[in-house]
Amino acid sequence: MTDDTTTATDASPSDPPAAVADQPEPRSPWDYPRHWIADVLASDGGVVHLRPIVPDDADRIVAFHSKLSERTRYMRYFGPTPTLPPREVARMTTVDHQQRVAIVAELGGEIIAVGIYEGLGFDGKPESAEVAFVVADEHQGRGLGPILLEHLAGAAAENGFTRFEAEVLSENPNMVAVFRDAGYQLARSFDGSTVHVEFLIDPTEAMLSVRNARERASEARSVANLLRPTSVAVIGASTDPNKVGNALLANIIAGGFTGPVFPVNGPARVEDEESEPGRRGAGREPTPARRRTRERPPSVRGIRAYETVRDIPDPVDLAVVAVPAARVDDVLDDCLVKGVRTLVVVSSGFGESGEEEGLENERRLVAQVREHGMRLVGPNALGVANNDPAVALNATLAPRIPGAGRVGFFCQSGALGIAILDTAARRQIGLSTFASAGNRADVSGNDLLQYWDTDATTDVILLYLESFGNPRKFSRISRRVSRSKPIIAVKSGRGAMTPVRAARSAATLDDQIARMMLEQAGVIQVDTIPELFDCAALFAYQPLPRGPRVRIIGNSSVLGSLAADTARNGGLEVVDTIDLGAGASEEEFESTVSAAMADPGVDGIIVVFVPPVAVGADWHARALMAAANTPDADGDKPIVTTFLAVDGIPPGLTRPGPGGMPTKGSIPSYGSPERAAAALARAWQYARWRQRPESVVHRPEGTDPETARMFVREAMSGEGVPDTPGERLLGHVESAKLLRWYGIHVVPFREVTTMHEASAAARELGLPVAVKATSDKWRGRLDREGARLDLPDATSVVTAFAELTELTGDRVLHVQKMAPKGVGTVIRVRDDPSFGSVISFGLSGRTFDLLGDHGYRAVPLSELDARELIEEPRSAPLLSGYRGEEPADKEALADLLLRISTLVDDIPEVREVVCDPILASVDGVAVLNARIRVGPVPDRRDTGPRRLG
Repeated sequence: MTDDTTTATDASPSDPPAAVADQPEPRSPWDYPRHWIADVLASDGGVVHLRPIVPDDADRIVAFHSKLSERTRYMRYFGPTPTLPPREVARMTTVDHQQRVAIVAELGGEIIAVGIYEGLGFDGKPESAEVAFVVADEHQGRGLGPILLEHLAGAAAENGFTRFEAEVLSENPNMVAVFRDAGYQLARSFDGSTVHVEFLIDPTEAMLSVRNARERASEARSVANLLRPTSVAVIGASTDPNKVGNALLANIIAGGFTGPVFPVNGPARVEDEESEPGRRGAGREPTPARRRTRERPPSVRGIRAYETVRDIPDPVDLAVVAVPAARVDDVLDDCLVKGVRTLVVVSSGFGESGEEEGLENERRLVAQVREHGMRLVGPNALGVANNDPAVALNATLAPRIPGAGRVGFFCQSGALGIAILDTAARRQIGLSTFASAGNRADVSGNDLLQYWDTDATTDVILLYLESFGNPRKFSRISRRVSRSKPIIAVKSGRGAMTPVRAARSAATLDDQIARMMLEQAGVIQVDTIPELFDCAALFAYQPLPRGPRVRIIGNSSVLGSLAADTARNGGLEVVDTIDLGAGASEEEFESTVSAAMADPGVDGIIVVFVPPVAVGADWHARALMAAANTPDADGDKPIVTTFLAVDGIPPGLTRPGPGGMPTKGSIPSYGSPERAAAALARAWQYARWRQRPESVVHRPEGTDPETARMFVREAMSGEGVPDTPGERLLGHVESAKLLRWYGIHVVPFREVTTMHEASAAARELGLPVAVKATSDKWRGRLDREGARLDLPDATSVVTAFAELTELTGDRVLHVQKMAPKGVGTVIRVRDDPSFGSVISFGLSGRTFDLLGDHGYRAVPLSELDARELIEEPRSAPLLSGYRGEEPADKEALADLLLRISTLVDDIPEVREVVCDPILASVDGVAVLNARIRVGPVPDRRDTGPRRLG
C-alpha cells in the first residue's frame, strides 16, 4: 500500500510567522484566493474536489483523523496519535493562507486528504516552507499526494516561497518517491530514523513533463470509464417508441451491448412529465384533474424496468439520462446514492437555452456531479458509442452508426451529429469510438484527445468543434497527439451559437490567429464536413506520402488537368500527367499504376477514371487494386482515385476487415478530381509537419528571472497603482530595464526635459544621435515628424529639441544613439483569454499593419517556432536581401523572439510587450523602442497545478 504521508515540525501558536520579504498583513482564515478551489482527476479517473481549509472544518478533520489506520497516523505524526488535541485541530484549521496554507481534498463532502505547508521564517529561512500531507487509507494509491503537492507548491509560489522542506521517516520510502517522481531535484540528509528533504518548487521542464503525463493518464482513464462501461442504466426509458428514452434503449439493445442494460421508468403522472427532454412545459405541476398515476410497466422492450436507479440490484457504471430538465436533479440524487460512475445527459433545457436559469442549472449539475467523483457528458448530448466488440455500445440517439473501424470522432452538436454519423456510414468510415458532448459542461474534446492518444484501437481523430473550451490546453495536447495520430478538425463559425454560448466561449481569437495556432499544433484544418471525411478516408486507409511528388493517371485529360491544378495549389509537385485515353483497358491501367508504384521518383498517385458506359467500373477497380499490391509496389505510397460521381470505397477497391468494413490498404474514391487532390495535399502538409524536428523549448542564456519578477511586483505595487491593482503601462526606462534582465538591450537613450540635458545626453551617448518625441501619437507617424535623426553636433541637437517640444507639446523627449540601418520589424505579445500569451512578428509600418501581414505563435516558443515565425509574413523576403540589399541577421531575430517569449512565460504578470521598431541588419538587431504593460495574473486554466476546466 502506498503511504501518501509525511510530517511537518510542530510549532507553537505563539511562534512568529516567517519573515517573507514585504509580506502583507495576514489574511482572515476565511479570506483565501478563490482560484485555489479546484476539481481534479485522481489517477483512477475519479473526480476529487480541492479547497483551502477553514475553521468550520474542525469536526471534519477530527472525523478524518479518527478513520486513519495506526500505520498512517504513525507515518504522519511519527507516533500513534490516536486523537488530535483541540489545540492542534484549531491550529490546522485556522490558517492565514500565506505563511500557513492547508488544502483539503473532498469526496461527497467528506475530507479524504489534507495537505499543509508552513513558512520557516521563524527558523531563519524566509524563502522556505515545510510541507506535509496525509491521505485516507482507502484513497491511498489514487495519486492524491502528488496532486496536493502540486497545489501547495502553486500557493506557496504565489506567496513568495521558493523551496519546500519535509521530514520523512526512513521506513517510508514511498513518501520520498512522491517528491522525486514529481520531477523535483531533491537534496537529502539523514538523521537517525528520519530523512530531511529539500527542493526548489519553481516549475522545471521535468516537473511540467511529469504533471502533463499524469494529467494525460488520469483524463484518459476517466474517458475509458465512460466508453467502456460494464453495465448501463437508461433513465427515462419510456414505453412510447416516439420518446427519446425509448430510442436510446432500442439503440443500445440493437448495438449488442455486452453488459446488462437496466431500463428505469418511474411513475409517469401526465403527458407533460413524459414529454421529450427540454420540451416547453415539461415538469410543470400537473392540474388536480390529471394527478392520477399510471402503474409502472414491468418491462420496456422486453427488459425488466425499475422505478429508480436505486432499485437496480446490480452495480451501474453508466447512466444515460433522458428525462425533462426539471427532473434531472432528482435523478442525479438517485445516481449519487447508487454510486454511478459516469453520466450521459441527453436532456436539454440547460445552458444551450441562452437563459440564465438554464445556465445556473447546468453549473449546479456539474458541481454536484464532480463533488461526488463522477464525470458528465452533456447536457444536451447526442450520446456515446464504442464499436469495440468487447463493448459494442451505441448509447446515442443515432439510429445508424458506422461499423467498427479505427477512427475516433468527437462533436458537440447533437442534431448535426446524427447527420454526420449517417454520412460516415455511407462513406464507409469505420469508427472506433464516438462522443457528442452537447453543452460540453464537463467532458470535452480535450478529454477525448487524451483518451485517443493512448487508445490502441484508434489511428485517426475527427473533431467537429463549435467553440474551444480551453484552446491553450487543446493546442498543447494536439501538438503531442499529432506526432503519432492525425487530428482532422472542422471549426464551425460563432454565428451559429446562441449569444449566451458565444459569450461563454473562450474562442475570442480571430480566424487568422486561431488557424495559425492549430497549424502550429499539427492539426489538419478543413472547412466543411465533406472535406473532413475526404481526409478521413485517406488517413484511415492509405499511408502518408513521404514527399510532395505525385503522378496523375487517368482516361480524361480535362479531369487530369483539374487534379493537377488543385495538387499544385496544395503544395504538391506534379511529376507528370498520363492520359491513357477514354478507351483504356483495365490492363493498361494496371500496368501504368504498377509502374508508378515502383517508381522511386513518385511519392503519391492520383487516378482519375471516367467509367465507360458499356463496361462500368468494377474491372478497372480490381485492376487498380491489383496494381497497388504487386510484389514490386511500394507499400508506403498513397493512392487516391476519382471514379467519377462515386464517393466512398467501391467494392473493387475495398480490402474488407472483420464485419466487412474497409481496412488499411483500401483505396478511397472521391466524387471529383479536385477533392482527391486536395485530400492528398493535406496528407503531405501533415506528413511534412511530422517530419519536422519535435519542438523543444530551451531557456536562452543570460536571463535573470528572479530579479525581473521582483521588479515587476514592485512596479505593480508602486505609487500610483490603485489598492485593487489593475494594469499598468511601464515607462520607457522601466521597460528597457526589464528587458535587460532577459538579455535584450534597447539602443541606449536618455530622457531629457531641457536643451542643456539634451546636449549633455548627446555628448554622453556619442554623436550622431536622434531626438524623438515620447508620446505614441508622434512616435507612430510614418512621416517621422516626431523624430530628428542623424544629428551630428550639439547645435543640431538643441535645435531639434526646441522644434519638437514646440511641435509635439511633449515635456519629456528622448535622445538616442543612432543605430545601424536595417529593415524595420515589430514584435508584439498580447494576452488572449483563449491561448494565453500570443506573440506576433511582422515588418513595421502602417502598410503591413493594414494588410495584417503578421505571423502568430503561442508562447512559449521553441527555436524552430521562432525561425518559422520570422518566415511567415508575406513580406519576409525583405529580410533575405531584397533587390541587392544585404540580408538581415535572422538568427539574431530568432534569439530576440525567444528571449521575449521566455520573459512573458516566466512572468505571467507581463500582459503586453511591444518592441517597435526593431531594425534588423546584417550586424544584428537594434531595439529602438519598447513598452511593456503589467497587471494581475490572468485566469488561465492550462497553467499551474492540474485542474478540470
